[in-house]
Amino acid sequence: MTSSPPPSDPDRKPPEPSGEQRLSARERNELDELRHRVSALETGGPSRAARHHWLRSTGSVLLILLASLLSLLAVVAVWANNIVRDTDRYVATVGPLASDPDVQKAVTNRVTTAVLAQIDVDALVKDLERAASEKGAPPRAAKLLGDLSGPITSGLKSLVGDTVQRVVSSKAFDTVWVDANRRAHSALDKALTGNATGAVSAKNGQVTIDVAPIVAQVKDRLVSAGFKPAARIPAVHTDFVVFASKDIGKIKTYLRVLDIIGGWLPVIAVLIAAAGVYLATDRRRALIGAALGVFAAMVVLGIVLAVARAVYLDHLPVGTSEDAAATVFDSLVRFLRAGVRAVGALALVTAAGAFLVGPSRIAVLIRTGCRRGIGALRDVAVSAGLPLGPVGRFVHRFKRWIGAAILAVAAIVLFTWSYPTTWVVVWTVVIVLVAFAIREFLDTGAPSAAATSTSSPPAPSAPTPSA
Repeated sequence: MTSSPPPSDPDRKPPEPSGEQRLSARERNELDELRHRVSALETGGPSRAARHHWLRSTGSVLLILLASLLSLLAVVAVWANNIVRDTDRYVATVGPLASDPDVQKAVTNRVTTAVLAQIDVDALVKDLERAASEKGAPPRAAKLLGDLSGPITSGLKSLVGDTVQRVVSSKAFDTVWVDANRRAHSALDKALTGNATGAVSAKNGQVTIDVAPIVAQVKDRLVSAGFKPAARIPAVHTDFVVFASKDIGKIKTYLRVLDIIGGWLPVIAVLIAAAGVYLATDRRRALIGAALGVFAAMVVLGIVLAVARAVYLDHLPVGTSEDAAATVFDSLVRFLRAGVRAVGALALVTAAGAFLVGPSRIAVLIRTGCRRGIGALRDVAVSAGLPLGPVGRFVHRFKRWIGAAILAVAAIVLFTWSYPTTWVVVWTVVIVLVAFAIREFLDTGAPSAAATSTSSPPAPSAPTPSA
């Protein structure tokens, strides 16, 4: 017995062809070609997003490198601008030199030489011979006096040197030194351009200060001590070399350029660094890189200063006191070195802060430990009766804004501080950390919702059907 096929349904429609079946042979070939190209692009060639990522990273690195270089020039520019424009800063720089033993010794030798050059020892010997003859001394005794020019010269040198030393080591010299430098500072700008006349001048590769008032005081003291010939010493204008270099022309040009752009270069460097960080795909790492780049620039500048000092001392003019020259050089760059240390410290603190807010295990452990420690202290205070209700909720709600305000205030303080030092940076960081700790202490967290459970009435039981 054979089974017959089921009768066909006349109302049933035939199945729709699939998408592949509806395409013609030509369309299927084009589709296969497009699929092949897409696969090749995804596996072999860089995507547009990858190229965009590469361009952003390259631009960020270049901007950060440029900002690091400009930060080096900015520190030098600010120092040069302060030395030229700020009289108080210039006096604070060169004022302590009056009490430095090496500088005092150099000034003593210079003034002693200038005074002795105005005393005619031969004329003094002749005056002694004439006085001896007038007093009736034997001719032999007068002749012996003529042979005393050497001892007289040595005695005069000792007398003048001791007198100069007493003047230079007195408080009067400090006053004369500071007043002379303060009056001379108005001409310093011209001295650095080579067009100075007056107390400060730049000529023959040297920047000099006229110490004629010291010579005048020595003259008065010699006369008061009974050395009457000193009264005939004329007004002597002698120069004390503050800075000497064969490359003074180049230095003047560089300082002049830095003086012009000194006020804007730090701002430009910060803006370029900010642009580099903003352009980066990972801005936290870019901020760390920018901070470390600035720190590296400060290290390079410190090395350059050390090398420049050695080169400067090796090329001093003949007869210049090397100890005094080293002291003067160190005094002139003292605030520059302080600026290098301050900027370097700020860069390191910035890099450390950017690292600690990151996802690394060490950063997470540090943040967690600090948060738990402050939280435990807060719990103890609250248990003791410290009310933090509304304040805690407010701090929790605006926690990010409060942190941004703390950092903004710290940045304003550092940027508006006239001459920030390393200790200014350190204390600013300490205050910022304390402020963040207080913010964490006051943050009591989000208010917990009251756990109110609403019990629903029991559902009525279904009626039992009657039999």
